[in-house]
Amino acid sequence: MRHGQSRANRSPARTVVLTAVTALLAAASAPASAATHAAPIEHAAHAPPRTASPDGCDTARGALAGRFGTLVARDGIPGAAAEVTGPRCGRWTVARGVADLDTGRPMRARDRLRIGSVTKTFTATVVVQLAAEGRIGLDAPVERYLPGLIRGNGHDGRRITVRQLLQHTSGLPDYVEAIVERPVDEWRFRHFEPRELVATALAMPRPAPGWRYSTTNYVLAGLLVEQVTGHGIEAEVDRRIIEPLGLRDTYWPGDRTRIRGPHSRSYAPAEDPADPAPTDGTEWNMTFGGAGGALVSTPGDVNRFFRGLFGGRLLPARWLAEMKRTVPADPQRLWPGARYGLGLISSPLSCGGRWWGHGGTVPGGHRALGAVGPGGSGVALALTKVPDTDRAEEEYLAAVDTALCPSYKEMK
Repeated sequence: MRHGQSRANRSPARTVVLTAVTALLAAASAPASAATHAAPIEHAAHAPPRTASPDGCDTARGALAGRFGTLVARDGIPGAAAEVTGPRCGRWTVARGVADLDTGRPMRARDRLRIGSVTKTFTATVVVQLAAEGRIGLDAPVERYLPGLIRGNGHDGRRITVRQLLQHTSGLPDYVEAIVERPVDEWRFRHFEPRELVATALAMPRPAPGWRYSTTNYVLAGLLVEQVTGHGIEAEVDRRIIEPLGLRDTYWPGDRTRIRGPHSRSYAPAEDPADPAPTDGTEWNMTFGGAGGALVSTPGDVNRFFRGLFGGRLLPARWLAEMKRTVPADPQRLWPGARYGLGLISSPLSCGGRWWGHGGTVPGGHRALGAVGPGGSGVALALTKVPDTDRAEEEYLAAVDTALCPSYKEMK
């Protein structure tokens, strides 16, 4: 479950599934109905008191709404929504476009969606919690916890540490790249076991050394948690994160292919070049992503998670600092200036400072991102289709800037 798309490898030859999971995107545009169903700006109830002028807060809302309007009208994203929180303007939401192209139902920030690789931060947090409890060593070899599992094609669990898994420096291939080469109907609705996914990765050619984003790392992290605790990663995330933070709209779907409750649809580029309508890819068996990409959530819950993490509710400061120890990420895989910690992306803001968080895409087309800025603000974004051009991707990332920079500027 990848965060974003490779800037070097966009090709119209790959469709639907590759849109989200290998990020080799076909050029496509949503039908006109996607651009004409513009939802009004939402205002969340019971927001904290504002500490800035209403005019300044309204300007921030309008600017973010403008970004989303561009994504919908110019870039063919059917729907875009966000929740923003912070000391400057309280909690507020923005939505544009539609959640469902068939019905024209307006996009809403409170709708559920598949959050893809944002799941990785949940998994990494549990691993680091176990390290804080003395049950896992971040610099211990994976072999200590999963003996004999990582073998083949030059891979050796005795030479890979837990930290390297979480940091994407293990050198392990990404099983996603192998599976998506198969016809999508062979695997879209089938169940995958984590060890099956690992075996798929180990049969692949060894990649070049260096930082390499690989969901295989996080499937292994989930198995490691199970080995140490005796409970699956799903149960540990529920017990350690979802329940304490009251994330009522966040859950593991298991083998259920439909999203429970109110949710946005997920869209991929058209399969048939003669028909420009996006393909609905909402229903999927997300055991394909597992500990690296299966969670369903909402922008509100994603915000609560990251604010809880950076607010000290999930980890002592010393161990949060471990998560924030970063290495340079491949700018072709993410973007210039991005760095990767333990399940965290760090990225520069145009106004100064950096945001911390993670993003994700899933088969079918959902895109999510959660981030916390240096001014105490948080933002969580949801798109119903993955941007398929550099221009659209830049607009999407600029929306994070637009949401977080006002609080940082005022803090300075």
